[in-house]
Amino acid sequence: MEATAPMRLSTRGDYESFVDRFDTFLFDCDGVIWNGTTLVDNVPAALDMLRRRGKRLVFVTNNSAKSRRDYVAKFARLGIQASAEEIFSSAYATAVYLRDVAKFDAGKKAYVVGGSGIRQELEDVGIAAIGHEDTDSVSLETLQDVVPNPNVGAVVCGIDYDISYRKLANAHVNLVHNGDCLFIATNDDRTLPGGKHMYPGAGSLLSVLTHSTQRAPLVMGKPNAPMMECVIQRFRLDPARTCMVGDRLDTDILFGISGGLSTLCVLTGVADEASVLSPDTPCATYYMSSVGDLSALAP
Repeated sequence: MEATAPMRLSTRGDYESFVDRFDTFLFDCDGVIWNGTTLVDNVPAALDMLRRRGKRLVFVTNNSAKSRRDYVAKFARLGIQASAEEIFSSAYATAVYLRDVAKFDAGKKAYVVGGSGIRQELEDVGIAAIGHEDTDSVSLETLQDVVPNPNVGAVVCGIDYDISYRKLANAHVNLVHNGDCLFIATNDDRTLPGGKHMYPGAGSLLSVLTHSTQRAPLVMGKPNAPMMECVIQRFRLDPARTCMVGDRLDTDILFGISGGLSTLCVLTGVADEASVLSPDTPCATYYMSSVGDLSALAP
């Protein structure tokens, strides 16, 4: 059966009907709320309008560079109300999965190829994280010092702005030689929005380890099932009354579709109108220029 083309929201009447249909809105952040460090126009007013109407807002992001506490601070700097309980990042999902699903051994450590966001979320649930100190250069001669650590029970890979060969080598030997070592990726986004340009994402870094170890990780972030299962359980969502809002068709929109949610694609990030309307991409329920356009409903 051919998918129905997405409906474009462009008038006040469209906005009213759209907002009335849902109780909960899941928002991606990069490309939807902001681009890098720049706030998308009129987004705070749009979010305030939704809150005044009693809507529940949840911010679901694949970017693991920041902890939920870091995100609360960023939202505040940009003039947006948000609490840690409303933020669900791939780093937080990874920590919750290790603690509650994998029943991670409290005597083991997680080797992290990633930033402080992952480390903070792991440590907040009682899991020791190592690897951030492994930034020194290595040579063919000194590689012999890189050996498996029997205390490492998981390798967690996310976006890492301080990536080093030493980190990759440590992750590799633990994955290959520690038979029970878990392999988890916070997300596998190919690219990362950085304001003016797109840059290599966590998935591009992850590809080094999947190629060298010939192991496939459990990927937590959008559009994968573990993230959706965690979000639905955590917030007790009614899929029929929930809409996923994002700018990426292959992550945000596919994530919503896979979870049985309605979806809204905005054109302030990765997707453009041509890709939204293409029959070869995941089909959103709705699309619009920007979340900020909903501020037209503000009093």
